[in-house]
Amino acid sequence: MLILDILFKPLNYLSKIVDSINHLVGIAVAWLTVLMVINVFVVVVLRYVFSIGFVWLQELYVWSHAAVFLLGAGYTLLHEGHVRIDVIYRKSSVSYKSIVNILGIIIFAIPLLYLIFEKSWPLISRSWENFERSAEAGGMPGVFILKSLIAVFAILFGLQFFSLLMKSLNDLLWGSNASNPQSEADLVGKNEL
Repeated sequence: MLILDILFKPLNYLSKIVDSINHLVGIAVAWLTVLMVINVFVVVVLRYVFSIGFVWLQELYVWSHAAVFLLGAGYTLLHEGHVRIDVIYRKSSVSYKSIVNILGIIIFAIPLLYLIFEKSWPLISRSWENFERSAEAGGMPGVFILKSLIAVFAILFGLQFFSLLMKSLNDLLWGSNASNPQSEADLVGKNEL
């Protein structure tokens, strides 16, 4: 087990870094939701009170909405906010949960995120080559930036799955997270929210 301890120490450290990154991105995205609500309010007031409409302003809240979901996925996974079948999972043992997590990550998450990244890359690169703009007259410039968020999503979400994999392996090999250096109490900023 000493060899495993030595191997897992840098991986646990990397897991903490990933957790911190996704936590900070999640906080930033939370502020983006506030700006998105203000944006929608302004669009509604301009349209229904003053009969004024700006395509770029309407596209801005759609883009913000996409950014919130794409960039916030890793944060949501970190804080266990994704939907699970809790009827089976919730009352199970730590080792059962770890095995379910490990198999789910290896069988479903990694292949799916790889496929999303691989299939989106040509779309993203073509968009950057042309500095793609909105197809609508008066729309937002920089569609290439929005499309790049697909790759960023796959990377951040994939890294958070890697962190979950490390935690699950720790739980399976050494017991609960509380007994190893990668405890949730060690997470930077965990108690900020």
